[in-house]
Amino acid sequence: MRKLLKRVLPDHASVHNNRWLRPLGSTLLHPSLWHLNRHSAAGAVAVGLFCGLIPGPFQMIGAALGCVVFRVNLPLALVTTLYTNPFTIVPLYLLAFTLGDWLLGGGSHFVAPPEITTMAITQWMSAMSAWVLGLGRPLLLGLLVLANGLAVTGYFVVRGVWRLHLMHAWHTRQKKRRARNDKGATGN
Repeated sequence: MRKLLKRVLPDHASVHNNRWLRPLGSTLLHPSLWHLNRHSAAGAVAVGLFCGLIPGPFQMIGAALGCVVFRVNLPLALVTTLYTNPFTIVPLYLLAFTLGDWLLGGGSHFVAPPEITTMAITQWMSAMSAWVLGLGRPLLLGLLVLANGLAVTGYFVVRGVWRLHLMHAWHTRQKKRRARNDKGATGN
């Protein structure tokens, strides 16, 4: 699992050589932000899932700050925030609004989000921000509950999958070792 993730994620040197990140080098180059194990991977997924629901372009900044605070794998957290995108954000916010409305006792009305058809991207972003702010308390509460639920679930799923992977690898090694020992015992 570690080999796969290390092959896919950016490395320590790419951040060190990035001119935009150089002022933050001492913080972002801390070894625990780049170490990949069961704990750091699970924590990074939790941070990324939580920060993925932050509105606007602040998801990756929030994820980076979360990684610095909790000392978990930075690249994995940044990649995990990408589960929210223009195709998934509206259904996720609708779910968050519904959840928040239910927790507050109902009574709020959902307003459809602005369409992106003929607007420039800046106009659409402004309309989208106004739409989010108009949804108010149910959306805010729903986002907090949904983000926490996703983070906790993601943490334990990664821990469980990593453990299953380790157990499978251990059993495979045991089978190979037994086969090698059986072969050596019959050859003598």
